[in-house]
Amino acid sequence: MKLHSDNPLGINTITGYGTDYIEVNKAPYSHAVLLGPSGPVMHWGASSFEDLDPSHFAQIAELKPELIIIGTGLRQRFPRPDLLKALINAKIGFEIMDTQAACRTYNILVGEGRQAMAALLLDPQ
Repeated sequence: MKLHSDNPLGINTITGYGTDYIEVNKAPYSHAVLLGPSGPVMHWGASSFEDLDPSHFAQIAELKPELIIIGTGLRQRFPRPDLLKALINAKIGFEIMDTQAACRTYNILVGEGRQAMAALLLDPQ
């Protein structure tokens, strides 16, 4: 799906997504990504929901976002609480949803000027 919105210069927005890609500022990525409103789009080391481990959430905690939107692929799945410990200890708010909803929510939040980040997993067929 392609998303269209007004994009202030310098703001990372998600411009499209599918089961096997995330498009940020019209550049496609075929791996899990971690992004915020500014700066580079980073590779998020997990290749699937099942691969998530505490280090993936520690990577997010080090960046100190106000809020992290976690997209878990085609369906909403909740990571075990022990995996989220780094976020909880750092008092970083998080929302977990399917990746499509996470893309839309992230765009709304950064459009409002919030310091939100998105960590997005893919479900390639």
